[in-house]
Amino acid sequence: MQAKLSVVALSVAAAFTLAACGQKEEPKPVAAPAAPISKPEVVVKLGHVAPMTGPQAHLGKDNENGARLAIDELNAQGMEIGGAKVKFELMAEDDQADPKQGSIVAQKLVDAKVNGVIGHLNSGTTIPASKLYSDAGIPQISGSATNPKYTQQGFKTAFRVMANDVQQGKALGEFAVKQGVKTVAIVDDRTAYGQGLADEFKKAAEAAGLKVVANEYTNDKATDFKAILTKIKSTKAELVFFGGMDAQGGPMAKQMKELGIKAKFLGGDGVCTPEFMKLGGEATEGNYCSLPGMPLEKLAKGPEFKDKFNKKFNAEIQLYAPYVYDAVMVMADSMKRADSVDPAKYLPAIGQTNYDGVTAMIQFDEFGDLKGGAISVYQYKGGKLEYVETLGGGAVAAVKEAVAEVKEAAAAGAEAVKGAAEATKAAVEKK
Repeated sequence: MQAKLSVVALSVAAAFTLAACGQKEEPKPVAAPAAPISKPEVVVKLGHVAPMTGPQAHLGKDNENGARLAIDELNAQGMEIGGAKVKFELMAEDDQADPKQGSIVAQKLVDAKVNGVIGHLNSGTTIPASKLYSDAGIPQISGSATNPKYTQQGFKTAFRVMANDVQQGKALGEFAVKQGVKTVAIVDDRTAYGQGLADEFKKAAEAAGLKVVANEYTNDKATDFKAILTKIKSTKAELVFFGGMDAQGGPMAKQMKELGIKAKFLGGDGVCTPEFMKLGGEATEGNYCSLPGMPLEKLAKGPEFKDKFNKKFNAEIQLYAPYVYDAVMVMADSMKRADSVDPAKYLPAIGQTNYDGVTAMIQFDEFGDLKGGAISVYQYKGGKLEYVETLGGGAVAAVKEAVAEVKEAAAAGAEAVKGAAEATKAAVEKK
């Protein structure tokens, strides 16, 4: 019995020994590295409004493309504001260039609680909509509305990144005089833009000594202008100034030629487009138009912007796309400086803007207008816009600034020379 127990004990001991020898120690589980804490993402909704249907749809699409290019670039940057990663979204609306529809879509954007609004394209839709944005405290930056009234209403939410019609009308009046004409006929489309520009041109033209021999009116849906052009022909005006858009300006220039009117045609930014030349054909040759700012090819960032735009949209810039692009960038820059996407918090930062944009060094005056807005004049030649000259605003301001800097440097140099001479004299006397 004892022998059996001994054998059993030995067997058990052997079993334990074998088990212990063969058992591998299980590795202790390694704690997985803590997942990086992802920063919260905030969606910033920017409204954009322009005519996407009707005769001005090509301009509306151009504006929208400028805004989309800016938003795509901002999202690619991975901007952070207020400790959160920002994703910009564009809420695009069609106001059909109609003031009533403009107010309807403006209210839609207010109800959607957008963080800001880019637009509208037309002054006639921008002005009534601006009251709604002001009441809601939503910042609004237009890249194309030029009527002075937009920023003269006293709304702290209203800004524009291009010269207004006072600046443009004055420059065009001065240019007309330089062409040697003495009589001018004026036609406008009765919109806030067209009438506003025509009124400012008339003031400047008369102040410069031009005689206005006819004032005629049309509308922004018309295509037949022969009745008013026949009246103008009888006045023998040497220049016809048109306040309106390319959808009317092109056919008007064509009908002037058909009626044998030899007067030159001059218009503002609304007709300074490829579409004007397309609609007017050979009748546009040799005539003139103007655009706020300097030509893109003469701006440091202009050629790069044009190349990016052409490649992304497979389209040529129609008119305001660079300004709308800058408007979006200015709004984003203001949010960044304020470290907030809350309209109430970043609105004051817009007024303190000092942004090096594609179109200009953007700063705003106390009304929300662009400081020192220059106006460039172009001539239609061979189906293209050929730059003629830049008048007023930024061009003059830039020259004055450059001259001031040279004078300041010269004065500083003179002081340095004087100081060195006095030090040398003192050293000699000391010896």
